[in-house]
This record gives sequence, structure tokens and C-alpha cells, in this order.
Amino acid sequence: MIDTHAHLGDDAREVLERARAAGVTRVIDVATTLAAARESLARADREEGVYACIGVHPHEAAAPGDLEELRGLLAHPRAVAVGETGLDYFRDYAPRDAQQLVFEAQLTLARELGKPVVVHTRAADDDTREQLLAHDGPVVLHCFSSPPLLDAALARGWWVSFAGNVTFKNAYELRAAARRVPAERLLAETDSPYLAPQPVRGRRNEPAYVAHTYDLLADLHGEEIRAQIVRNAEELFSLA
Repeated sequence: MIDTHAHLGDDAREVLERARAAGVTRVIDVATTLAAARESLARADREEGVYACIGVHPHEAAAPGDLEELRGLLAHPRAVAVGETGLDYFRDYAPRDAQQLVFEAQLTLARELGKPVVVHTRAADDDTREQLLAHDGPVVLHCFSSPPLLDAALARGWWVSFAGNVTFKNAYELRAAARRVPAERLLAETDSPYLAPQPVRGRRNEPAYVAHTYDLLADLHGEEIRAQIVRNAEELFSLA
């Protein structure tokens, strides 16, 4: 299994040992600031099976730092995607116009570098859709929780990644969305340390628990989806 979206920390080595014991062979460590991007790349250099997705989260858009530095960091051989970037109008930790500018800049960077972009969107479906429809390149809707974006995702061939919240007892809309996503566009993630799946809800989430999301997607699509999700991640992110 592959966890395509985790936020690793200082205890990454122990967390990764538990992930490997659970059958998770590769993890994409996601950064939300430039400082975190440098740390993610250093972890990817140290730890077997770890790759980095690096970018500036919308919460950080008021002071994103030098995005030219991000361009340089993305040249690292373990940097496999741009993100997570996007729009978050639920928290509004950064002004919306700043979020839109930083999102657009990272979409441009992803196009120029030919890398997938990993998108965070919350309470911002219309503006997210508008920016992504103008983007030509691979898109991942991470921790999918925006059913109004599903039609655009299906029409444009974006990848849709489900996290532990799809397993929650009342997540009927998310499971309905997961049924509609073609097998070749499905991904699985933890978004750890957040959103532990239903069987371990209340604990700190970690990559080992992505197995529960694979189980749920297999219930919806059949056992063959497990291998297909791995192939999808390998091809999209160019994983070894």
C-alpha cells in the first residue's frame, strides 16, 4: 500500500516502522510551508520509501515566503508534487485574495515543472473549480470532501484521494462519491496525523491506518482496487 498524503514529524522513523509492518511501503510526506518543505526533503533523503509533496498551504498565504525557493526545492529528485495548495474559506486564516494569488502561482509552477498539484479546498468550491478548470496538468483533490467538485473532476480526469473520513459512519455522501470515481483515478491517503479512520477514531492518525481506507474502497469497488490504487500512485507521482 501507499499513503499518498501524510504529514510526518519528529517521530517519523517509529511511525514508518509501524507503517511498513502494516504493509505500507511508501509514504508521500506533505509540506505546507517552505520551512516544512526543507524538512520533508531531508526526511525523504533519510528514510526509505518516503517522497515529498511540497508547497504553501492556503493558511500560510498571507506570508508565503519566496516561491522561487520552492521552485528550487522542487528540483530535488524526491519531490514528486506541488502542494498542498488551494483555498480554505472555512478558516480564513489568510485573506482570500492572497490565497487565490498563491494558489495560482503554484498552479503555474506545477505546469512549468510538469508535476502534479495536490489541492486542499474547504468551503471554496466555486473558486477552486474556476482556478483548476484553467489549469492544464495533473490534479489531485486531496482528502476529498467536496461532492460539488466531483462532476468537474470526472469530466477533467482529476485524481480523487480519499482519507479516513470516508470511513466515518455518517459519511454517506463521500462513499457515494467514491463509488463514482473510476478505478484509474482513485487514490488513498491518511492526511495523518488528522482524520483517523472509523476503526481507530480518536487516536492520532498515522500511515499504517491507510489500510482502513483501502478496505473501504475495496468494499465499494472490489478487491482488485487495492492493486489499482497502488498503480495509480506509482504512475501519477513517478514513484520507484
